[in-house]
Amino acid sequence: MQASPVPGLPPPDETSARHSARCAEHIRERIRAAGGSLSFREFMHEALYAPGLGYYAAGTAKFGRAGDFVTAPEVSPLFGRVLASVVADVLATLGGGDILEFGAGSGRLAVDVLRRLEETGRLPDRYAILEVSAELRDRQARLFEQELPGLRGRIRWLERLPESHRGVVIANEVLDALPVERFTVDGGVRQLRVAAAGEGFAWTDVPAPRSLGNAVRTIEAALGRELENGYTSEVSPLLGPWIGAVADCLDTGAVLLFDYGASRREYYAPDRSGGWLRCHFRHHAHSDPLVLPGIQDLSAWVEFTAVAEAARGAGLDIGGYVTQAQFLLSGGIVDELTSALAAMPPSSRTAVELASQVKMLTLPGQMGERFKCLGLVRDLQSLPPALTTQDRTHTL
Repeated sequence: MQASPVPGLPPPDETSARHSARCAEHIRERIRAAGGSLSFREFMHEALYAPGLGYYAAGTAKFGRAGDFVTAPEVSPLFGRVLASVVADVLATLGGGDILEFGAGSGRLAVDVLRRLEETGRLPDRYAILEVSAELRDRQARLFEQELPGLRGRIRWLERLPESHRGVVIANEVLDALPVERFTVDGGVRQLRVAAAGEGFAWTDVPAPRSLGNAVRTIEAALGRELENGYTSEVSPLLGPWIGAVADCLDTGAVLLFDYGASRREYYAPDRSGGWLRCHFRHHAHSDPLVLPGIQDLSAWVEFTAVAEAARGAGLDIGGYVTQAQFLLSGGIVDELTSALAAMPPSSRTAVELASQVKMLTLPGQMGERFKCLGLVRDLQSLPPALTTQDRTHTL
């Protein structure tokens, strides 16, 4: 075992430590080629997506107990079953269509959704997956072969967005993994950058380039106040292009975005002066993104106001903005839980686990309030109650 660079974190094993050292050297080479530093967005991209070295491009376990964090589909199959019912209602309104999932992770969500749709006789024409990681595509394929061999013919992997899509787009914890710019305010807007420091990395800063400076000033104008000196946070310049690309391919249907995030006023509130960047390693959350490159997850909470603005600018309508708890409760998770519990002894360990899973998905102190669902639609005549009950669009 190697010593952990952050107090309280478990030490990486020797194999992981060697991998991280290779990723770090790759980033240092990029820093040297760039003249001494990289923007944090460039650093985050390399740490997550460098071919064969980045966190999402390498072969380490990422999801579930053996990985670094747990997503809602990994918490409970009930998440996917509720989502399947909502998706089925949208497809019924359209008279059929396909499902497209971004970044399917372990494949667990796709399995749970397809299993529920098969049970109810409402399978889509096709379930397409856009996955950037070859290693994750292999894992997904193995899972489908094990659990849904009869539906294997309906599943397709894509290398790029289709030219047209009619149906539903699902993105669960995708936007938070888009590389972000970090900035600080010190008599003006300054861009936080990453420089090499021995075998590690250190922060440095320069006057913000025009695009970043304009983005921060636009935020201040929307807030009606200037950010005080010392305020540090993030801007996601890739949100707009990502939403625009999805909008370009969506002929008609819905886009369901699940992520931890907040409105602009919450995101840039005075008491959030340290930003929303988060790191996860072996189920330990911390705030130092410059350590363990290639073997820890880096993410930033999503500023959903920016997502909504980009969607409207791309010609999409807002179908609803709700907490994950409200989406699940209005979508029928209580009925799903009741049905599952009725099929097993009340004192069984599985029954207790299911009830605990629902609490984790819906309680405010767990995932229920921190995670949101933003529904984007085009030419959809009927919206599912999961998106419209206690809609918070007015807060964006």
